[in-house]
Amino acid sequence: MTEQGTSSRPGGRSARVRASVHRAVTELVAETGYGNFTVGEVATRAGVADSSIYRRWGTLEALTTDVALTWLTTNSPIPDTGSLDTDLRAYATGVARDVSGPDGLAVLRLIIALSQSGEAGARARDQFLTERRSQLQHMLDRANARGEHPPQALDVLDHILAPIYLRTLFGMGTVSSSDIDALVDRVLATPPGPPAK
Repeated sequence: MTEQGTSSRPGGRSARVRASVHRAVTELVAETGYGNFTVGEVATRAGVADSSIYRRWGTLEALTTDVALTWLTTNSPIPDTGSLDTDLRAYATGVARDVSGPDGLAVLRLIIALSQSGEAGARARDQFLTERRSQLQHMLDRANARGEHPPQALDVLDHILAPIYLRTLFGMGTVSSSDIDALVDRVLATPPGPPAK
């Protein structure tokens, strides 16, 4: 069985290779920007053979998509505090913390670069946004089941995540707890719109 599309033992060699390759990609994106490094440079930095990367991911776009989606699903977990208000504040705090780190900023830049790099990149961007929206929807559905009246996922994206991402990308300083409170207050005060199609 090949590495691609198979599950491997947690903590096994395959997991270690994947982690070192992911680390190499985020470092190179942070240092040089997407499009300014090759699979060979990733392999050298990760201490693996080029063929291992090609066998597992096929292309640099597939690899960088995997890096972005893995970062997204392993950071900013969805809190379950019993209240949408506190869930949103905890979630926004986690997102602000995660994206302000070097890996988070690199991943945001990576998604933007991928979205401008043709069809494969646009698919990567869409996968990233779909996963982020799915995370949010899970939190909002849980609030709805408790009898709360949650906003739409797009409202949370527009009013909470977008300002955090923009401040991070443009180096406008850290997002404080009072900033997060204001963002959450704003989205909770927004009348729910029709569900997104």
